[in-house]
Amino acid sequence: MAFFTSLYSGSSGNCSVVRCGAEYLVIDMGKSCRATLNALKELGLPVAAMRGVLVTHEHSDHIQGLNVFLKHYSVPVYGSAATLDDLDGLGVTPPCAECIAIEGRTEQVGGFEVTAFPTSHDVPCCGYRITAPDGAVMAIATDLGQLTPEVHTALSGAALVALEANYDLYSLRYGSYPYYLKRRIESPRGHLDNAECAAKILELVPEGCEKFALCHLSKENNTPALALGAVQQALLAAGVVPGPDVQVQALRRSEPSEWMEF
Repeated sequence: MAFFTSLYSGSSGNCSVVRCGAEYLVIDMGKSCRATLNALKELGLPVAAMRGVLVTHEHSDHIQGLNVFLKHYSVPVYGSAATLDDLDGLGVTPPCAECIAIEGRTEQVGGFEVTAFPTSHDVPCCGYRITAPDGAVMAIATDLGQLTPEVHTALSGAALVALEANYDLYSLRYGSYPYYLKRRIESPRGHLDNAECAAKILELVPEGCEKFALCHLSKENNTPALALGAVQQALLAAGVVPGPDVQVQALRRSEPSEWMEF
C-alpha cells in the first residue's frame, strides 16, 4: 500500500510525503528544518528512511528548510536542471550534496519511479508523477498558472492527484493585495484558482483519478471551505457524488494532514 500526506501546505510553506512500506520521498521543504523534522517525527518517519527530496522550484515557501537539512543529512536532491542551478547559486545545496537533474526521463529514487513535468510558473518549476514500489501512481502539480496538455497527461490516470487550489477569485480581486501582485497571481505564470482546480478534477475523474488533495491554499485569499466547496459543487453538478465516488481533501496549513491511501 502507498500513502500520501502533507506535513504543511500553503502560501507560508509546503512539504509533502509519499510513502510505501518503510521508505518515503519528500516533496519540497518550505518551512524550517526543525519544523519539518518535528512533523516527520510526529508521523513516525525516520530521516534514515527518506530516499530523496524532490524540489518543485526555488521559491522560499518550497525550500526554506533545505539548506540546514542538507548540512545534517545526506539525502539526494532532485529537480529540474534550472532549479538545481538556482539552488546552487543561492547556496542552498552544499558542495557535498548529491543533486540530480530529473527532467525528460524517469528516475529511480529508492523503490519509487519519479518523472518530472514542467509547470507554468514565473520561475522554472515542475510537478512530479510518482510510481510507488507496489505500482500505485500519484501525481502532484503546484504553483502553476495554467493547466497545459503536458500537465494533464502527467496527472491523467493517477490514483491520487495533489493539485493546487491557491485562491478564490473574488477574495483575490477584492482583497488587500496590491494590483501588481493580483495580476501576477492571476496570470498564466501564477497560480490556479478554485474554479480552475475544480474543472480539472472533473476532467480527471473519468480518466481514473479517484482521490484528490487540494494544496497550496492562500492564507489571505482562500479557505479550505471555499476550495472544497468549489470542487464539490462542480462534481455534484456533473452527477459525481463526493465521498462515495471521489475523495477530496484540503491539506492543512500548519500541521500534518491525514494520510491518503492510493
